[in-house]
Amino acid sequence: MDHYTICLLLGMLLTLSAVTYIVYVLRKRRDIGIDSAVIETFRSRIRAWWLLFGMLVGAFLCGHTVTVILFAMISFWALREYITLTPTRPADHYTLVWVFFLCMPLQFCLVAVNPDWFGRIFTIPPYLVFSILIPAYAFLILPAGIAISGDSKRFLERVAKIQVGLLICVYSLSFAPALLTMELPPQGVREHASMIETISQDPMQVVTNVIRGNDHQDQDDNPLANAEEMPLQEVPSPPVRTSDGQSLRLLFFFVLLVQASDVFQYLWSQLTLFRHVVATTINSSRTWEGVFGGAATTSILAVALWWVTPIPYWWQAAVLGFVVSLMGFAGSLTMSAIKRDRGVKDYGSLIEGHNGVLDRIDSLCFAAPVFYHLIWLFLHS
Repeated sequence: MDHYTICLLLGMLLTLSAVTYIVYVLRKRRDIGIDSAVIETFRSRIRAWWLLFGMLVGAFLCGHTVTVILFAMISFWALREYITLTPTRPADHYTLVWVFFLCMPLQFCLVAVNPDWFGRIFTIPPYLVFSILIPAYAFLILPAGIAISGDSKRFLERVAKIQVGLLICVYSLSFAPALLTMELPPQGVREHASMIETISQDPMQVVTNVIRGNDHQDQDDNPLANAEEMPLQEVPSPPVRTSDGQSLRLLFFFVLLVQASDVFQYLWSQLTLFRHVVATTINSSRTWEGVFGGAATTSILAVALWWVTPIPYWWQAAVLGFVVSLMGFAGSLTMSAIKRDRGVKDYGSLIEGHNGVLDRIDSLCFAAPVFYHLIWLFLHS
């Protein structure tokens, strides 16, 4: 681990430890005027944060492949919770076997594949394959498989239900570990690419180029002088693939923003004097003040952590924080609507306080594709 990674992990460890101690003190003191339900909500969220922090640290230590496998396991469990919550018919079971044991593993295998190795065999980049596998091909084969079963009762409802689960729990979530395969600029360099080439040259060659570059204005009309300078021109260097450490920090940055935005939105919803609930029948604790206050605060956090990312400009980090927070809110509200439709409170009982895996990663699922594409846009613009 380089010093960027060490500073990030130590900062997160100290922050979690401090917040855990503060919540512990607040639980012991009942005379401070804070609702005990609010304290217990934060306590459960902090426990989930510790679990996620431990998983991300394990990802740093184990590397790229293990991280993708970890997300694949989370995706499998979340899809299982979703399908268990929504009723299926016996005719759908063969299609579900295909979804769980072929489509989902293939999606994450395409995410984990080495782009250099993949490019030597095929003429298309792997990110193009994993980004169209499910919405283009799986979504066409899936309804055909259900139709072959011969059961047409509530056909559209059954197809749509499985497609939504595959889209959210598998396809969208796979964009998070896909950050590990991105080609990022070299560590710690935010200047123009020419600066990278200049620094890597021999010092005497740099001096010669500078001197001869200053003479260009006087020698533009001399073809022989220009011919002598031709061998000294810069040759563009090939793209530099980043190390796993920088990619993992980008993944850590994304997960941290999403989880922090949930807390910020809850805080703003509880602390503001005016409360305009977004959808009372779906989630009475989600207010417009909390949504935009949390998004603004998440933007500030993104700018504060900008130094650990390959993002060129600080305002791009602010945009990422704001958009990720809004998409996280959209994911949380959408999955809450599904739970209300099914008449349940939680998707499962694996994580204390949030009960199900899908209850914990709903924001990640909706924010991951947008974050991935914004990062690609900022780095290639």
